[in-house]
Amino acid sequence: MLDQRKTMSRIERSILIALFTGALVACSAQTGPQSAPNTDSAYIDEHGTAHVTRVVPVPQTVSPEGQKFLAQRRSDADPAPSVAENRKNAERWQETLAKDMQAMYPTTLSKDTIAGVPVRIVTPPNIPAEKRDRVLLNVHGGGFQADWGSVAETVPIASLAQTKVVAVLYRLAPENPFPAPVDDTVAVYRELLKTYKPKNIVLYGTSAGAILTGEVAVRLKQSGLPLPAALGIFSGFGDFSVRGDSEAIFGLWGLSGSLTPRETGRGDPYIGSADPRDPGLSPMFADLKGMPPTFFLTSERDLLLSGTVNLHRAFVKAGVETELIVFDGLHHAFWNEFKIPESVEADHMIADFFDRHLGK
Repeated sequence: MLDQRKTMSRIERSILIALFTGALVACSAQTGPQSAPNTDSAYIDEHGTAHVTRVVPVPQTVSPEGQKFLAQRRSDADPAPSVAENRKNAERWQETLAKDMQAMYPTTLSKDTIAGVPVRIVTPPNIPAEKRDRVLLNVHGGGFQADWGSVAETVPIASLAQTKVVAVLYRLAPENPFPAPVDDTVAVYRELLKTYKPKNIVLYGTSAGAILTGEVAVRLKQSGLPLPAALGIFSGFGDFSVRGDSEAIFGLWGLSGSLTPRETGRGDPYIGSADPRDPGLSPMFADLKGMPPTFFLTSERDLLLSGTVNLHRAFVKAGVETELIVFDGLHHAFWNEFKIPESVEADHMIADFFDRHLGK
């Protein structure tokens, strides 16, 4: 998930959104039911900026479990944890998640190094003989500043695809900005090529990992290395020079919680001194022709909805075989809430896409 930092800019579009279902379901922690907006309004000022209030019911197209999650009240205050606090929180959450997931998705987790880069190895029990010569390479989410995904994004997929997953524990920003995570992932991929054929490797990630997936694929192509069998880009973007429209509307939790759009350009600690329009950093500016089949996944209340669909369009324009799935109503990287029916469905879709393209 994207990190929310003190350095993030204030919202450029003044948007007040209250979440209701019948009576009040969710609203700002600082706003009581008596003062919350109860009617829709919209005003476009002389600069084209929208000042909007919307009363939005919990979508009935979402499962009861998903509706319950969406209805949770969250404070509008930006928690703005330090980088160290963010990393500790991520580590604790993943330790808990690794245990909680085992009933649904039995796997064995261990840590190792490949090409000098630390990795997490996720192995399902009883891998079928025909799947022992393939591997899934994951690059985790966490805003490039923490590891929020090397468990959440790997355990379900390893179990469902009956395939070993190698999660790259790449160097993190702000200490190690671009291109350090790309360098680390490419180093691991090069080493895997000594054991696995490229047609038996898939590269995928969520959020920051989705962004990194596109960056790594561009680097592999630029370097003349064989490309993997498929890519998975789950809630990401491909252009660091601008924000997508959805980032002015949704936060990490959709319509609830704080709204703090990310920095663009060199204000982003991951970019460092790089040009935001560098094709290696922002694949929207790269030659995407010849990229492997790619599965794009996002959701309607995902702050990176725009970024995901815009990158998908760029892949389509380049003639790449793609699939795009947008789940209704749900928030950024909702599949990390692994018990929600939509998350189970999404994980099955991911595993099925990888199964269909591995070994071709």
